[in-house]
Amino acid sequence: MNATADAIARPAISLAGRLRIVLRLAAMLLLLLVCVPLYYVWRVMRLHNPWPRIFLGGIARIAGARVTITGAPSRKGAFLLSNHVSWLDIPVISGASGSAFVAHSGLADVGLLKWLCEMNDTVFVARHERRSVHAQVEQVRAALTDTGALTVFPEGTTSDGLGLLPFKSSLLSALDPPPPGIAIQPVWLDYGPDVAAMAWVGEEHGLDNFLKILARRRPIPVTVHFLAPLTAEETANRKVMATAARERILQAISATR
Repeated sequence: MNATADAIARPAISLAGRLRIVLRLAAMLLLLLVCVPLYYVWRVMRLHNPWPRIFLGGIARIAGARVTITGAPSRKGAFLLSNHVSWLDIPVISGASGSAFVAHSGLADVGLLKWLCEMNDTVFVARHERRSVHAQVEQVRAALTDTGALTVFPEGTTSDGLGLLPFKSSLLSALDPPPPGIAIQPVWLDYGPDVAAMAWVGEEHGLDNFLKILARRRPIPVTVHFLAPLTAEETANRKVMATAARERILQAISATR
C-alpha cells in the first residue's frame, strides 16, 4: 500500500484524541481488574454471574456509547439476530441483554480475547464444521439464566449501518429447528445519523476502528431495538428465518427514517 492509501486507511488522531484513548484504555483496564475477581467469586459460589454483563456494559459506556433500549429480549430466553456495525455492538448488546455470542473460531486463537469470550459463554464456531454448531449452542443455552440470550450476526460481517446486507441463512443452521421454548428475536442497532463516522467497513483494520471510536470526543448515541420475536411460521426453516428477521429489521428502519 502506498503512502497516500495508507494515510486514507489510517487517519491521523489528534493529541486530544490520543489522550482520550489512553484515559479510556486505563478505565477499561481498571474495570477489568475489578470485575474479574468478582466473576470468579460468583463462579465458585455457583451464583448467577452478572459480571460479564456489567463489564461489557461498562466497556460500552467508557467507549462513549449512550444506550437507549426499546422492547426487551424474551424472558424465557432468546436467540437474537442483530445487524452488525462495529466491535462496539458486542458490549452494547451484552450490556443491554446479558447476551452471549456466536463467534468465529479464529477468535479462539487469540489468548486474551478467548479468555474474555469464554467468561461470557461465547460459542466458537468453525464455519467449515457447521454440523457441530447446534450442539455447541445447546451447551451455552443450558448455562444461561431464564433471562439469558445468545446473539448471532447474520450479515456475517459489519456494514455501514445505513441499511442491511443480505442475511446468510447458513449462519442460522444452529437454530434450524429452533430449540423449544426459545424465541428467535430480531434486533436493530441504531447508531443514528453519525453511524458512518464509527462503522467498521471497507479496508479499515479492526484496531484502527477500535482506536477511532476511543478517540471520539462526542458520545455515541445508540438505540437497541428488541423487535417482536418471529412467529412459528417465520421459523419454518433457516432460509425463511433469515428472510423474516431481515424484513423485520428493515421495517423498523423504514419506520424511523
